[in-house]
Amino acid sequence: MKYERLLAYVAETPWAILPAKLHEVLSVLAYRAAGHEFTSAEIRARIGEPSSSAPMTKRGGGVAVIPVRGVIAHRMGAMDESSGGTSTERIGAMLRQVMADDSVGTIVLDVDSPGGTVPGVHELADQIFEMRGRGTKRFVAVANSLMASAAYWIASQCDEIISIPSGRVGSIGVFAAHEDLSAALEKEGIKVTLVSYGKFKVEGNPFEALSAEGLAQMQGRVDQAGEQFSLDVARGRGVRVSAVKGGFGQGRALGASEARSVGLIDGIGTLEAVVSNLVVGRRALTSGASAATLTMASDLTEAWRRRLLALTPEERAEERRAEDEDCARRLRLL
Repeated sequence: MKYERLLAYVAETPWAILPAKLHEVLSVLAYRAAGHEFTSAEIRARIGEPSSSAPMTKRGGGVAVIPVRGVIAHRMGAMDESSGGTSTERIGAMLRQVMADDSVGTIVLDVDSPGGTVPGVHELADQIFEMRGRGTKRFVAVANSLMASAAYWIASQCDEIISIPSGRVGSIGVFAAHEDLSAALEKEGIKVTLVSYGKFKVEGNPFEALSAEGLAQMQGRVDQAGEQFSLDVARGRGVRVSAVKGGFGQGRALGASEARSVGLIDGIGTLEAVVSNLVVGRRALTSGASAATLTMASDLTEAWRRRLLALTPEERAEERRAEDEDCARRLRLL
């Protein structure tokens, strides 16, 4: 009954993910729930390789690269097989590891993810923003090539976001999916009877149509999660919430050029170019080179440097304090 439980989990959980990707995951789960089997090769062909095979790497010049691949969830468990994803817990553990490493000056998130579940993502975003606020390390996220929904939620807390030229970024939004398998099961000659205690205990189950009350409850959860998503992005990017809701794609994933024009990202470049430029910039700083020398590290790095140098340490601390207070005030209104 593992896959039936996973289908129930999908129905109970708000998602910050590309709808097409969740459809792929649901199709695999429904197929398995009906008693059919996929080979490992067929699962990989549908949803890709799990990110657990991509370890954190350290590059020269004090740069650590952390992979953020596949579907993101709080605890993957059995979802690993069905989604090819990674957990917020694993990402957090890698971040804590490099934060404790004094030889690392910059943390790069190598992101290729359609997003994932809402649970666990806000908490990870808070962790990254808090780590960034210490001012001891620089955080850069690279869309390589997809940075959608929950993946952008996480990346938005970094100092800088870069996309490869062919990347897609954004898809800021939340939705929930209810999979009604009743017709399919009837066709297979299967009838499911649910025996429960509590009026809403089996609400949203995949074996019958969703009730009006169930729909309203799901919409409320989606709305609350969407508001939190917008608040976190606004905090991380240093913009008003209205700018996120009205000008950041309104749920669409945008190409790199358009994403830069609306403020979703700061620049365009490959992962290798970004890492190389970061190494050059760090070596220039440690060798006592002038600010002019740092312009070798591309206009992307220069844009971040200008923003940083425009504020004194006290101003940066005050700006972050104001952002935290504004975020807390807005959350009290939810």
